[in-house]
Amino acid sequence: MRPEFIESFREALDSVSRERRYLSLLEAPPLEATKDFVMGLLEKGNPQFVALVGDKVVGWCDIQRGTRETQSHRGTLGMGIVDGYREQGLGKRLITTTLDAARAMGLHRVDLDVHADNTRAARLYEKVGFQREGVARDAVLIDGHYIDLIKMAIIF
Repeated sequence: MRPEFIESFREALDSVSRERRYLSLLEAPPLEATKDFVMGLLEKGNPQFVALVGDKVVGWCDIQRGTRETQSHRGTLGMGIVDGYREQGLGKRLITTTLDAARAMGLHRVDLDVHADNTRAARLYEKVGFQREGVARDAVLIDGHYIDLIKMAIIF
């Protein structure tokens, strides 16, 4: 990730969010908030990678390290792939690159939440070494439908 990709990243995040299926966001935050998020990750050295087609972001993966001293050994992963670019191996390349960077920075644990009905993503996470740790029942409400979240983590 580089600062010049922030607007395109926000557009990709917004596109995936508005599908109302994969993320627990219904739309991307405003551009300024997105800039603050990205620049905060970059300034702290958190792993953050994007997949580009030309100069257009079509996928991303980031890990935000815990801010408290007692949780600085762990990070939380977020990722998404824009519709039309899924099922091409892009997600696996993004997540393995990001996990390698997390290992290199000394993280011990990375966790994530995945919508229980997003079986494709859950399979990907398991393929790269994540294990299921539990389920948060009815944790997300989108369009009047409750969705369970699967809690997953990988330990290095």
